[in-house]
Amino acid sequence: MKMRLLAVCTALAAATALTGCSRSAGSAEGAQKVTLWLMKGSASEDFIGKFTASFEREHPGVDLDVKIQEWTGIGEKVNAVLAGKSSESADVIEVGNTQVAQYIEAGGLSELTLEGLREWGNKDWLKGLSDPGSINGAQYGIPWYAANRVVIYNKDLFASAGIKTPPKNRQDWIQATQKLDKGDQQGIYLAGQNWYVLSGFIWDEGGDLAVETSGQWTGTLDDEKALAGMEFYKQLQALGDGPEDADEETPPQSEVFARGHVAQIIAPPGQAAAIEAANPALKGRLGFFPIPGKTSDKPGAVFTGGSDLIIPERTKQRARAVDVITALVSETWQTELACTMSYVPNKTTLAHVVDGNEGAASMAPGAAQGRATPKSARWAQVEAENPIKPYMTAVLTGQDPRQAAKAASDAITKVLNADR
Repeated sequence: MKMRLLAVCTALAAATALTGCSRSAGSAEGAQKVTLWLMKGSASEDFIGKFTASFEREHPGVDLDVKIQEWTGIGEKVNAVLAGKSSESADVIEVGNTQVAQYIEAGGLSELTLEGLREWGNKDWLKGLSDPGSINGAQYGIPWYAANRVVIYNKDLFASAGIKTPPKNRQDWIQATQKLDKGDQQGIYLAGQNWYVLSGFIWDEGGDLAVETSGQWTGTLDDEKALAGMEFYKQLQALGDGPEDADEETPPQSEVFARGHVAQIIAPPGQAAAIEAANPALKGRLGFFPIPGKTSDKPGAVFTGGSDLIIPERTKQRARAVDVITALVSETWQTELACTMSYVPNKTTLAHVVDGNEGAASMAPGAAQGRATPKSARWAQVEAENPIKPYMTAVLTGQDPRQAAKAASDAITKVLNADR
């Protein structure tokens, strides 16, 4: 999931993303080499250069070696390092927040609970980053940065409909979208299988995708609260011409929006760059607002994408690895990363640092309410088979919601409890 979200939310930074940025020079004689793996596109070359120079200046005798990794095949590479079966080594590794559970289950991670409590301000962490990085109260993944979906809207179409301010609750959102849905103009383009968006609506209702009890998982799409989230999705999706049997990439929703006849889409704000590239006439005409919640006092829940930082248990540089994380999660470098890459910082108390960036600022309120997928090492298999998508299509095409939800829930239950 991390791969999919960042592919769009880092579009503005893609031009500066590294294709490879390990230090070409060998370690200085006698220096302690500390290796940091970062994922391609997560940080700009300028950020990495500045951070490396600063870290080495503040830690004399340390050679920080930053190696850029591709998302394809990264799970196998990380697992090999954790198991001590790789010719490569790493002391700190950036991983997708929803990937941490599988690494915890595989073993080989260093527990970082004490450091998190003492140095890294865990009480203010975004829950969508911190929760996937912990198990039974022990913290293994340390939040680094977040990105999430917002509503991207066409300012001209809103103005023509007499909508002066973005809606802040579901009722106002539906009413505004109904005004915008007229003639050949779509109030919103929402593909029928955008289950990331559905997840937020379910969480707003107090439901979930799956729950764990005494080590056993149960899919819960057929819970009354989850069904209420799907009902709202159906109501909103009907106010446009989004396909009922495809996701947001089929076709890419940014391309549809760029044609100028769609008032809103739900997407990471980085998609604005792709929209403007496809239709330069929309440059400066796009706005952003948090996905509205059930009431105006807080925004809707969202799926939180982003990264955590982990330390392999086998590292020979644990103290220095802790120093690297301490620096990366400090206010100075959180601010630098957020402003450079249009991310949300890892703490709610740092949300203000992106106030000058309309897109990133629109993510911050939702990020504070954000969540991640069920904390199971087998959730990746659920996504691969993805019974949620056909369930959504079934409901949108008039099939019985309860029966369709029960079938999807049973499929989720089966996958999550495999080999137990």
